[in-house]
Amino acid sequence: MSKYKSELMKTLTGRGFLYQCTDETALDALAHQGGLSGYIGFDCTAPSLHVGSLVQIMMLRVLQKSGGTPIVLLGGGTTKIGDPSDKDKSRPILTPEKIKENKNGIKRVFAKFLDFDGPNAAIMVDNADWLDKLGYIEFLRDIGKHFTINKMVALESVKRRLENEQPMTFLEFNYTLLQSYDYLELYRRHGCRLQLGGSDQWGNILGGADLTRRLEGAEVYGFTTPLITTASGGKMGKTAEGARWLNADVSLGSGFTLSTYDYWQFWRNTEDADVGRFLKLFTDLPLCEIAKFEALEGADINQAKIRLANEATALLYGIDAAMYAEQTAERVFVQGGAAGLPRVLVEWEELESMTMLDAGVRSGLCVSKGETKRHIKAKALKINDKVVTDPMMTLSKSDLVDEQIKISVGKKKHALIKPI
Repeated sequence: MSKYKSELMKTLTGRGFLYQCTDETALDALAHQGGLSGYIGFDCTAPSLHVGSLVQIMMLRVLQKSGGTPIVLLGGGTTKIGDPSDKDKSRPILTPEKIKENKNGIKRVFAKFLDFDGPNAAIMVDNADWLDKLGYIEFLRDIGKHFTINKMVALESVKRRLENEQPMTFLEFNYTLLQSYDYLELYRRHGCRLQLGGSDQWGNILGGADLTRRLEGAEVYGFTTPLITTASGGKMGKTAEGARWLNADVSLGSGFTLSTYDYWQFWRNTEDADVGRFLKLFTDLPLCEIAKFEALEGADINQAKIRLANEATALLYGIDAAMYAEQTAERVFVQGGAAGLPRVLVEWEELESMTMLDAGVRSGLCVSKGETKRHIKAKALKINDKVVTDPMMTLSKSDLVDEQIKISVGKKKHALIKPI
């Protein structure tokens, strides 16, 4: 029997989200009363979020499903500074135009996971709305006086840079103050009393909670997740082929995309030891049903992997896309067919001048020519199931089979190139 009263804390702890919490008992009582608002910040450093951010998005989803109001904070302001947390060097400074472009891309992801209508509709805000208006002297006087250099130097992100004798700019040093101010501002504007985040944000979260208590006399709370890694030690959402993004990028008709199929395969290829944990974190399946999958052994674990892939893909792309991806995998790997594989259309002129390096990237199976070259060297790239050895070999009409060319990387990644 759970020691918690609130649905929020029962779910977050039962599904493995909890790493640190400022006051579990008090937060549980507050959530049990109802009407709790909580937020997570997402800086606009890329045109999409990737799977590594999914655990945070799922926490906002849990908050909403338990009756709370999730607040998505887009870092249009803090992106101009760059979060030094969990980084060994400064982030590149982005132009306002690039930040706006990235922000627009990131926005699209949340509509898949959160409901922005209804009694506890999700809220999306941009911290540029208040950070851009701050006066420097006023900010130092009203906010800066509540932060000591002693505590800031003790933050893990700062301490690591100093110990490694790596530079940390005064610009980055101010990030904690700005994120703390975000919490204060969200409390004032939306009555927000919970900040959620990854374990690398713990110091920033504590700073915001302390600032809000000092200036508003309010008790607010922090909750962080553990660093999500795979059983083999890899960082969640990152693979040898690169990040798994949450925005579809290549449309292939009928609502199916190259990203959909690749996304489904990403989850299908989950390591055996991770399946149960990932079902809890990244799907809505009830724990009692997940327990049945966790009990599977040997080859039967593949049933759990397929269910994980279907559930995770359905959340992002819809159930039809998930089922189509599963059926495609069945045709390719069990029946050996090519029907239903992601298809890239190219002009004849492009096809006949396309080298193997170009084909790897153009098909979407590789992110760069360098990656394609590595796959060729490892004899992992194939054209029509034949190993490619020459990276500069070009495609031709003789490579067409049923008016298309099948390109593969390893045993599980396939696409079709079709001339038009």
